[in-house]
Amino acid sequence: MVSRLPVWGLLYIGLLLQACSSTGKGLFAGKTAHERYADKINTAGLQETALGRNWFAAASRSLSQPASIRLPYRESGYFEANQPDAAGYRFTARRGDKVAIKLQRKPTQGFALFLDLWQPDANAQPRHLASADSTGADLIYSINKDGDYLLRLQPELLAGGEYTLEIRTGPSLDFPVAVSGRPRISSFWGDARDGGARSHEGVDIFSPRRTPLLAAAPGVITSVSLNKLGGKVIFLRPRDKDFALYYAHLDSQLVSAGQRVEAGDTIGLLGNTGNAITTSPHLHFGIYAQGGAIDPLPFIDTKREEPATITVATEDLAAYRRSLRNAVVYRLPDKQSARVAAPKAGTVLRTRSATGNWYKVMLPDGSHGFVAGNLVTTVTAPLRTVKADTATQLLDLPHTVAAVKGSIDRDTTIRVLGLFDDYYYVQTTDKTGWIRSASID
Repeated sequence: MVSRLPVWGLLYIGLLLQACSSTGKGLFAGKTAHERYADKINTAGLQETALGRNWFAAASRSLSQPASIRLPYRESGYFEANQPDAAGYRFTARRGDKVAIKLQRKPTQGFALFLDLWQPDANAQPRHLASADSTGADLIYSINKDGDYLLRLQPELLAGGEYTLEIRTGPSLDFPVAVSGRPRISSFWGDARDGGARSHEGVDIFSPRRTPLLAAAPGVITSVSLNKLGGKVIFLRPRDKDFALYYAHLDSQLVSAGQRVEAGDTIGLLGNTGNAITTSPHLHFGIYAQGGAIDPLPFIDTKREEPATITVATEDLAAYRRSLRNAVVYRLPDKQSARVAAPKAGTVLRTRSATGNWYKVMLPDGSHGFVAGNLVTTVTAPLRTVKADTATQLLDLPHTVAAVKGSIDRDTTIRVLGLFDDYYYVQTTDKTGWIRSASID
């Protein structure tokens, strides 16, 4: 735990950071907002203070020990001003997804937050992909590789407040068939073709004959041709992308090779030419990269789930709570995911944030995960009240190397608010902390 600084200490550190904001032009060129702020901390000499060290440690810990989540995701949380912290999230995304990360904060002034997106590497440091801060636009990133991704959320030093984080997914390309034709996808990537001799390298989008076909991205028409399987086909190379879009079975081609197009431009009309002559009119839409065909569905799929509504109480999110009977801490906010811990009733948990009907919590041993909101309660009402038989040390954490915060005199009334292992979390008239359970049992 970080002890609270006196007001003059907070003002001094704030003035130091403000003074460092007027450094020479070009000093922070090419760096993210988080990196520029870290440089200010170092320039001010604050990296050697407890607050500075804890801020850097929280940044690293959020990437090495992130919470696992599934998209879409919505979370409300709270950062305390004098306790440097960061939140890390690990999620899976598909190539072709566009991940949109939106952040709201309260207060809107004096509470800056940094967002950074990373791609983990089992053999090296995570690779930084994109960043934003709460004073700018949302962070939007098109996923180029199936796999896991990391998101870090961290406030400035001495900046505290509430936040709501939303992570949604959507298609990174426009839909290639005009909505006027009420298009529907009825055949998907990997479906068997020619009696199982080959698999489908795209998706089939059905719509009435001669429905307009649209450029799914700005780019250049690289080929307009005719072949046995695809009939009348068009290849479009999107601007700044390493893949090509393939339109097949067209009734009419309305562009020529070398022509530049913008997203939404009509490039052809839907039909059933080529080996689709016996089927209903449809567009075979494919994507080809250097390694071959890619599943195009994530690139154009508009049917995406909404993040769950937060239904648990969000007041005092940074508070201590304690587990009720049968509480389980899961790796994900899902009872089918792996168990992190099964704390006994009365175990103290530190809530970090809320999502759906779950709290994201941290146990006193540093393990973290998600617990159902109806299986925790506040620590306001004590489990029991006792009097100290002897003077007892009050600790800041429940372990053998914890620092001593003070002492509790004999005959002092002790309210037992929770427990963890062989320790009790207690409160006296003017103090809170941890004591060994043997001292009062």
